[in-house]
Amino acid sequence: MIKTDILIIGAGPTGLFTVFEAGLLKLHCHLIDALPQPGGQCAEIYPKKPIYDIPAFPEILAGELVDNLLKQIEPFQPGFTLGERAQTIEKLDDGTFIVTTNKGTKHHAPVVAIAGGLGSFEPRKPPITNIADYEDKGVEYIIRDPELYRNKKVVIAGGGDSALDWSIFLADVASQVTLIHRRNEFRGALDSVEKVQELKNAGNIELITPAEVIDIVGEDRVKGVSIKRGADVFNKECDHFIPLFGLAPKLGPIADWGLEIEKNAIKVDNSLDYQTNIPGIYAIGDVNTYPGKLKLILCGFHEATLMCQSAFQRIFPDKRYVMKYTTVGGVEGFDGSKKEAPKSVIKSID
Repeated sequence: MIKTDILIIGAGPTGLFTVFEAGLLKLHCHLIDALPQPGGQCAEIYPKKPIYDIPAFPEILAGELVDNLLKQIEPFQPGFTLGERAQTIEKLDDGTFIVTTNKGTKHHAPVVAIAGGLGSFEPRKPPITNIADYEDKGVEYIIRDPELYRNKKVVIAGGGDSALDWSIFLADVASQVTLIHRRNEFRGALDSVEKVQELKNAGNIELITPAEVIDIVGEDRVKGVSIKRGADVFNKECDHFIPLFGLAPKLGPIADWGLEIEKNAIKVDNSLDYQTNIPGIYAIGDVNTYPGKLKLILCGFHEATLMCQSAFQRIFPDKRYVMKYTTVGGVEGFDGSKKEAPKSVIKSID
């Protein structure tokens, strides 16, 4: 049995930042995530994509943001149960919870914070009968390591931001990039559409529209794809076929925990602390919903901060917490480390 003060389900950016805010309150955290490493979507789906709306970072790669968050929470020594999915929850008579994973690992905590992003993801696959036979043999639904495509011939299918962004990125990596979309119009950002058009005009990207991939060529692995455009069907040689039709989010077992669900998200009270309809269970980040909700990482950080204040009062109802700014009190880790506030700052405040 793993015991902790706050059990966090989801080790994405919001879950990781919760560790820091809880640590300032001297609360220990343990995180559960079905992925084999921390970082959530930022680490698993788009680690090399830039993020532009993190305060103080005009631009930061998603993977770099995760690395920085992990460094920030090191002093608070969080525990991790990775590669396991939170399966069941049991509320005990004393108001605490036991959460058991799909592999039987049990966790005991007085507070549970669900920070599972949009839930677990399954790729939306094109209607190609035998596509599963080529998965990990030239068919990929998520680009994790762009170097895999170095000097390779790549066919990308899709009309959204991911298809456009990766076509642009891989134009400098792959020996040949072909983008296929069933319409002439794209759903992505206008500047990305314009960039793809520029690369097409320069001969750096082949653009085939309106068209769709209807079959895969090759025996043991992908050797090419079969493309239908109008009444014509023709083959295109390639080493990799990457259909980027988006990911379908699912809450998974959490949907059966008795929580109030609205449109695949967990309803919370945002007037105070982002608590769910079950006292002691909170939902923060993209997994929750409330009037005016914005699914942004920085909003998840805000929600995590307020949630931790409420969690402290739940765990220590007789204690009064007086907030201290880190610029004054510094940051003291559970490992004995201490980042002192500069004397000049303390003096100016005094």
